[in-house]
Amino acid sequence: MNDFPRIITLTTDFGTSDAYVGTMKGVILGINPNVRVVDLTHAVPPQDIHEAAFIIRSAYRYFPEGTIHTVVVDPGVGSDRQAIVCEIEGAFFVCPDNGVLSYLLQAIDDGTEHRMNAVAIQNPAYHLPQVSNTFHGRDIFAPVAAHLSRGVPLANIGPPVENLVQLPIPTSEVSGNTITGQIVKIDRFGNAITNISESALAGEVSGYEINVQGARLTRINRAYAESPVGEPLAIIGSAGVLEIAVNGGSAEKQLGLKRGDAAIIRKRYDSCQKT
Repeated sequence: MNDFPRIITLTTDFGTSDAYVGTMKGVILGINPNVRVVDLTHAVPPQDIHEAAFIIRSAYRYFPEGTIHTVVVDPGVGSDRQAIVCEIEGAFFVCPDNGVLSYLLQAIDDGTEHRMNAVAIQNPAYHLPQVSNTFHGRDIFAPVAAHLSRGVPLANIGPPVENLVQLPIPTSEVSGNTITGQIVKIDRFGNAITNISESALAGEVSGYEINVQGARLTRINRAYAESPVGEPLAIIGSAGVLEIAVNGGSAEKQLGLKRGDAAIIRKRYDSCQKT
């Protein structure tokens, strides 16, 4: 076993009103009482694989190398969908093979992340003795994560797999002076997070016209407080992408925004520019 406690994070759509999350923690601690368990979130909307994929991609790199991320958003539980462990850049992901790693796999395809090493979870020695058809988080994913935290190698968990399920992940497109993206997540504050990266904007905060669902913005804030309370604004959020927000309010409610809405940015040229 390692000389220092390993970290296991939990990301689920279980909520906190039932005992599901606590039961998973009990299984983990029964196998490795020295592990640190971190709740990343249990507020993923039910069965929303896309949301879970975005969350884990945004958060995993802020944990120490060797962290084991257990992601249980699993509408296919009990079916023939595969359970996997995937290692990417020194982080481990214990999850169903249902697209929940799509943003990470896209980053590998784009060359942003390094290669992956994945295995199917097939060795029953690392499951609970009885496996239900409805709670693989407790019976498979939690014990596998706990055994990994004790130093069990991937090769013991199951055979290698290569072709993992990937959801279609929307990407922004650049054409001339126009960037076309879309909203990929609404956070609990009602901020609309897009797939338009800061790098696509070349670090500039002015000279843009941003259109989202009829709202027209002409600059990118450095802070929410640069706009009056109640006013819509654009800002580069903590995930390094453009967000549409309302200072002190909800862009989702005030502007009627939802995931999938288009976000269109046009570079404006100074009409007084010399020719």
